[in-house]
Amino acid sequence: MEELDPPLLRWRDVLTYARYGNPEPPRRLELPEAEWAARLTPRQFQVLRKAETEPAYRNEFCRSYAPGRYGCAGCGQPLFDSATKYHAISGWPSFTQPAARAALRFQFDDSHHMQRVEVRCNVCAGHLGHVSADGPAPAGLRFCINSASLVLEAG
Repeated sequence: MEELDPPLLRWRDVLTYARYGNPEPPRRLELPEAEWAARLTPRQFQVLRKAETEPAYRNEFCRSYAPGRYGCAGCGQPLFDSATKYHAISGWPSFTQPAARAALRFQFDDSHHMQRVEVRCNVCAGHLGHVSADGPAPAGLRFCINSASLVLEAG
């Protein structure tokens, strides 16, 4: 795993964005729900638009380490580089850093009787997964992301 030096984001950055507002996205994509349903697979729609979680270990990118860039399945926005993907034994693809500071948006998620930080695409607002502060050094971030929210551009 290649680490960015210095890291783009640290835990305090994530909390600041979730609390006070996220970076301005490079562009925005807003569509009616019916159009999202038509352009996404059923699983992608449930994950990206309904914030569902796909089954652990039974998803496309959990055990894949192919080189390339992971983009949003909803809008194509580059989200993560394969160089920052690592084996976290969480059951979902895990990354240490986003592809760019403005690629993601963060919000507090109090569902399921716990407080977490949800990760969404900053362009189309699609649900990606969650981020926590239990990742590897130096930044200590673990982006736990649903495979259904991602497309891999090989490279």
